Amino acid sequence: MPHLSTRYYSRPPNATRFHLNLRPSTSVLRLPNRKLIPAMSFSSSSASTMNTRRIKNPETTDPRKLSHVLKYHDQTKHSFTKYARGPHGLDWANQPNPFRRYISAPLLPLIHLPSPTDHQTQTPSSLSNYYHNNAPLYSSLFTSLPPPKPLTVSSISQLFYDSLALSAWKTTGYSTWSLRVNPSSGNLHPTEAYIIAPAIESLCDSPFVAHYAPKEHALELRAKIPSRFDLFNNFFPKNSFLVGFSSILWREAWKYGERAFRYCNHDVGHAIAAVAMAAAELGWDVKILEGLGYKELKKLMGLDIFPEFVIPSKPIKGKIPEIEFEHPDCVLVVFPSGATGFDVNYEKLRLLMEEFSALDWKGKPNLLSKEHFCWDIIYSTAEVVKKPLTIGNAFSVDPFSSSGVCSESSYKGFTVREIVRKRRSAVDMDGVTAIDRETFYQIMLHCLPSGSRSREKQKRQLALPYRVLSWDAEVHAALFIHRVKGLPKGLYFLVRNEDHLGELKNAVRSGFVWEKPEGCPRDLPLYELARGDCQQLAKGLSCHQDIAGDGCFSLGMVAHFEPTLSNKNVWMYPRLFWETGVLGQVLYLEAHAVGISATGIGCFFDDPVHEVLGLTGSKFQSLYHFTLGGPVVDRRIMSLPAYPGPNIDA
Repeated sequence: MPHLSTRYYSRPPNATRFHLNLRPSTSVLRLPNRKLIPAMSFSSSSASTMNTRRIKNPETTDPRKLSHVLKYHDQTKHSFTKYARGPHGLDWANQPNPFRRYISAPLLPLIHLPSPTDHQTQTPSSLSNYYHNNAPLYSSLFTSLPPPKPLTVSSISQLFYDSLALSAWKTTGYSTWSLRVNPSSGNLHPTEAYIIAPAIESLCDSPFVAHYAPKEHALELRAKIPSRFDLFNNFFPKNSFLVGFSSILWREAWKYGERAFRYCNHDVGHAIAAVAMAAAELGWDVKILEGLGYKELKKLMGLDIFPEFVIPSKPIKGKIPEIEFEHPDCVLVVFPSGATGFDVNYEKLRLLMEEFSALDWKGKPNLLSKEHFCWDIIYSTAEVVKKPLTIGNAFSVDPFSSSGVCSESSYKGFTVREIVRKRRSAVDMDGVTAIDRETFYQIMLHCLPSGSRSREKQKRQLALPYRVLSWDAEVHAALFIHRVKGLPKGLYFLVRNEDHLGELKNAVRSGFVWEKPEGCPRDLPLYELARGDCQQLAKGLSCHQDIAGDGCFSLGMVAHFEPTLSNKNVWMYPRLFWETGVLGQVLYLEAHAVGISATGIGCFFDDPVHEVLGLTGSKFQSLYHFTLGGPVVDRRIMSLPAYPGPNIDA
């Protein structure tokens, strides 16, 4: 996902003056730095003057931790006068190795499957034909899942191949670098993946823990689990297994400085959705084991191997190898769709995972950089938002909810694999391509967490891939419509949790019209706020990046922010970013499925976005931006197959 390089300097370039003809009336709001952005006019009684006191609930959230998280979030905002603190230039000599390896850990090869981007595969033609003939169409997964496949080396290979593997190599001049199925900010890939599974024939003869090595498309065996643990028979249905994620915060901080913790959690969300979509292709469902805490995750994935990192009191530079530790994020249970037989007792799971420390762990993590720079606030914030074990979290799996369909013909008949493995992050948009209104509405229907439930409001996360998450939707989308045929240009809003609708109307500018646009499906809570050409506005708000205004539409993901942290605890801070990443992954796939492209935008001016919407305080915050449109392809860059790739770490 592209990010503007000027974030590394203390002052941004001069902001553009924006003028936008909005309906029904407009004014220009002057910010303290005297840069002009458009805003709806409002009276002194407008909701924009709402009470902005911090919301506190000491019974559920430690006020000191909440204060720390809010401080981090405010400190890492970009503004017209300055960017969040980061390096003044890139230390290329110490760019982190994008591939974590566990030296001396046994390597368990996975099957290299047929891919639309790989012209040569290691797969026999009969197996290639089998996968081609049995691959479900991308759009079909949103209405129902195919029958579940058995748990075999082939199905495990397919899961990783279509979610976290390399998708291609790129080369130009003297530079060569890899791309992956799952996107990452700056292509830095802080997210590491683990599998905890029962014995699988031709892979491992006993239950095991392994680290996924995407460059090799193989598993590094970290430990065998004694049969007496009986992890899977006691807690999960037959043919279930676990996938865990951790983040190497240093990888992202190397480039993005203090804002990197946000981007690491975007990437976790993208990885979660990537696994959920690849699992659905196999007829498997996925759910986060939300009751587990930081300590349990650390033991389960064998991350005790990393020495304890002592957080400094200020930013420091030097040889700090312990900064390359992996921060455990979450663990997902993957299981056959429709399966029953769960008995997830988190206290019993905790006791079992206590014994994981005594396993015979294999391999030593490789060093990623020779020297490092520690942005202390990243690590102190990661410490504050560590989630403890929550035994009261009841594990449940809701029935699959189909997503709405209003324009099936918008999809081009691609299979799931064709979409996920051809997904790319656009680096530029052509400023010309437009999509039909019905196609736009169809994309929006797949952005809804509850699916098509005409009798219920949007709130619960029941549809693919959002059902992997265990909390109600907390993220909405403010949309800048540029080139959607049949839909007036302007500012729109997609409400993904309709319980928030009243709060949103009270929080934003009173002049917004909140009207359903023409032809909008009845079960799509999409509202027009104001009309006008938003191209320059969108570019300016996204750190002056043309890509935000040159597509068909762009958007900012607006989270129900401080109330969520206060009422559900501060560990929801990274989870809000996970939710934006899950939504962003759907936008990537939807764009490619309808014949355009997309990219995530992490660089945006936080509070100016809020100013445009009329938001004050911390009740709602924009956490991630996105743009979809016709891509401009750089013909100077050559694509190479993902496997076998060049023998370099890039």
